[in-house]
Amino acid sequence: MKTKFEPLESSLRASQDALNGSDQERDALDKSYRVQDDIQKMLSKLEEQMVPEGYVTPVPEEYRDLPQLQGRATGTLSKEARMTMIIDGYASPVTGGNFVDLVQKGFYTNMDIQRSDGFVVQTGDPKGEADGYVGTPSKSVGAGKHGERLIPLEIFVKGDKGPFYETNIEDEGRGGEATVLPFSSYGAMGWAREEYEANSGSSQFFWLLFDSDLTPAGKNVLDGRYPCFGYVVEGADFLRDIKEGDIIVSAKVTEGTEKLLQPK
Repeated sequence: MKTKFEPLESSLRASQDALNGSDQERDALDKSYRVQDDIQKMLSKLEEQMVPEGYVTPVPEEYRDLPQLQGRATGTLSKEARMTMIIDGYASPVTGGNFVDLVQKGFYTNMDIQRSDGFVVQTGDPKGEADGYVGTPSKSVGAGKHGERLIPLEIFVKGDKGPFYETNIEDEGRGGEATVLPFSSYGAMGWAREEYEANSGSSQFFWLLFDSDLTPAGKNVLDGRYPCFGYVVEGADFLRDIKEGDIIVSAKVTEGTEKLLQPK
């Protein structure tokens, strides 16, 4: 599976030089990434404090046989350096729950990076015929052709009480509306799927490598078409050095495991 980003790539290719420029430019970017990390961590803590105690994002009954994240979790991925990520189950309870479940199962540990092209870094495709994690499928979504556990496309638009499922924002007739968690930061995490199959996501995900100045929310091909389920809050600058074939040495959930609701 290769998530399609051709429109985004063509519109932003001219901006890539800014990420590969002089030492001074790279140093400036490093500083901006560190500031972004600090701001995101502070915002995450503030947002968590604003959520009413016991609040859970509503999820349709038919998806109760999939893992769900009822709140936020923190995870780390390590290669030669470590990245810390916030997984947002308020914005993406099914997508976030699927990711945290797979991390806990050790699925991403020792997995290679399958794509690193200057626009995204992507992983989650296991060796063998299957394109994703093979496990007990949801009755509502079904399994992939090689037994992959699939999850529904999950999009949460600002102002709604919860996400809508199995369709993108344009097919829902709401193109141009803002999502709760947009692709608007360097290291934003998105769930990969086949371009024309809404419910084809399983275990592959990507990090977006452009910052909010280059991919403003609502003006790229990702918002409302792919679920954004988290973001890097520490070590985002490490993403630009990751190459295809690099190995994820360790993937762990360090906080929030108690918020993962497993199917019964």
